[in-house]
Amino acid sequence: MASANPISGSKELGSASAARTKASLAWGAVANIEDLREIAKKRVPRTFFEYVEAGSYDELTLRANRIALDALELRQRVMVDVSSRVQSTTIVGQPALLPVVLAPAGLTGAVYPNGEIHAARAAQSHGVPFCLSTMSVCSIEDVAAAVEKPFWFQLYLMKDRGFSRSLIERAHAAGCPTLVLTMDLHVEGQRTADVHNGLGIPPRLSLANILDIAMHLRWASGMLWSKEYTFGNLKDAIRNSGNLGILSEWVKQQFDPSFERHDVEWVRKLWPGQLIVKGILDPQDAEMAVAAGADAVLISNHGGRQLDGAPSTVKAFPGVRDAVGDRIELLFDSGIRSGLDVLKALALGARACFIGRAYLYGLGAGGEAGVRKALSLISEELDTGMALTGVTDVKAVPRDVIVQ
Repeated sequence: MASANPISGSKELGSASAARTKASLAWGAVANIEDLREIAKKRVPRTFFEYVEAGSYDELTLRANRIALDALELRQRVMVDVSSRVQSTTIVGQPALLPVVLAPAGLTGAVYPNGEIHAARAAQSHGVPFCLSTMSVCSIEDVAAAVEKPFWFQLYLMKDRGFSRSLIERAHAAGCPTLVLTMDLHVEGQRTADVHNGLGIPPRLSLANILDIAMHLRWASGMLWSKEYTFGNLKDAIRNSGNLGILSEWVKQQFDPSFERHDVEWVRKLWPGQLIVKGILDPQDAEMAVAAGADAVLISNHGGRQLDGAPSTVKAFPGVRDAVGDRIELLFDSGIRSGLDVLKALALGARACFIGRAYLYGLGAGGEAGVRKALSLISEELDTGMALTGVTDVKAVPRDVIVQ
């Protein structure tokens, strides 16, 4: 599958289609997201697999996200008619067949060749939004040319406001209906695994990395068909952008510690579509996001990849919900691995969940087909959970679904 070019050319498309058919026959043995993770671990070079896995510093918050979700107990209800169950909803006013968004993830195209395109196509086939990261490998224009329906775009606001404005304009020109503005990357939290693997700024090429890639020939041969070998959205920002070290150093210098509420207002004036503010954990920050014109708040600790020791999303969610939940749509991010996790988040008051690692495991395991499998698993688990808790509509999940 990885050796065929799935992006252009009828011969390559035919080969990719045959490969997807072959791969789909093997998905029957995959029972959950963890199974996809194990497959991805074998197929993706360690450097990039651990990039997906890593949390910051001692990974306290990374672990807390899962511990908190696992600790929530679901209230089983059996004396309720659940013969008709509805998973379709709207997310910031846009229809979705499942209350899930594929979260923005940097270097998705390093997990699987042209990974952003494969993920976007899988999301499109399942009727859910895909959000492209500023730090993607495939550019906004690459993805727009390869899919039929609009996708969302996530923005890191750079010190170079002129370049940030150009990213906003490019996303609008590509037909993106929603902009996700990330607020929790004023500075970058250290991911220890990335340091050990040389995936820092600038990146370090070691003998171990070279040998690791040589042991993953399926991945390496697929990369021959990659549309980009750098950060596709940023390659026009500086000269010599083909040098990943130079480009990465520019990115590091562009993180902006001065970023605050007035910058959100600036983005709001420029962006004509829906605006989601991501990285909110504190009720006061949520209040500021509402005042700045956000259409939704994404309660998130960046998947445990920024401030280590920050609370889990489960712990932070009620405070934000009680502060602004009657005025703005709330979304949940960080730690979701199953449809039952999604059900728990909806019961807390979320409209929908962003998933990151869960779909990236599917992507690493088998490209578009793997992401579709991840979404199918989550949908099936959510359906079972709804049936056994007496829930018939994801738009109306009562709080008492969670045992208090």
